[in-house]
Amino acid sequence: MASTKAFYAVIAGVGAGTGRSVALRFAKAYPVVLLARSPSSYTDIVAEIKQQGGEARGISTDTSDPAAVASAFETIKADFEQEKGLKLAAAVYNVGAGFAIKSFLEVSVSDLDASLAANARGLFNFAQATLPSLLEAVPSSPYPPSLLITGATASVRGSARFGTFAAGKFAVRALGQSLAREFGPRGVHVAHVVVDGVIDIPRTKGYTVNEGKEDGKINADAIAESYWHLHTQHRSSFTQELDLRPYVEKF
Repeated sequence: MASTKAFYAVIAGVGAGTGRSVALRFAKAYPVVLLARSPSSYTDIVAEIKQQGGEARGISTDTSDPAAVASAFETIKADFEQEKGLKLAAAVYNVGAGFAIKSFLEVSVSDLDASLAANARGLFNFAQATLPSLLEAVPSSPYPPSLLITGATASVRGSARFGTFAAGKFAVRALGQSLAREFGPRGVHVAHVVVDGVIDIPRTKGYTVNEGKEDGKINADAIAESYWHLHTQHRSSFTQELDLRPYVEKF
């Protein structure tokens, strides 16, 4: 098996919760690049990874903007691929936005546009930027090069008052399915993760979920372990979609 040190990973959408935990988990094996709109979302995580002996770099990027994504990946490829000779082993799309809980008669076209931009268009831009490098890594990567996509309950069920959010998340799931069918046979593992429940992060500490039962919220580090498992799956048994929820979550 090739050394993971000859490869790197990129995570789009970092901050407290899934993004941080996935970045820390993948940084145990690879140098990681963290993408977020604001440096405040990744600065502390970059420092935390470096304190633990890993290598990380943050780049401010709006994934819904094709020019911003192109600029970010010009920098990434120059630094990690051309200068350091690394190849891309894993790309994680964890951007979550467009979350508007409103009656359908109260939402606006701008609410719909925000959801589609962050979710569907963002994944579209990210996938087009990463798939060429993932394909290039297929012959030598220690694990199947992976494009992992964070979904939500709204990816599979459009609930009342979640119409615009569900529209964006359904689109992400559909695009992920198409990418899996096209690039799976070429050796790239594309997987969509339905995160069904409230993630246990500082912002949700005061939330009473599942009657306050222990582990009634999703542990972000446990999510990250599932992402790592997806990345390391043998190509003879790819999982295209994974559902994650607390043991007491209704579904």
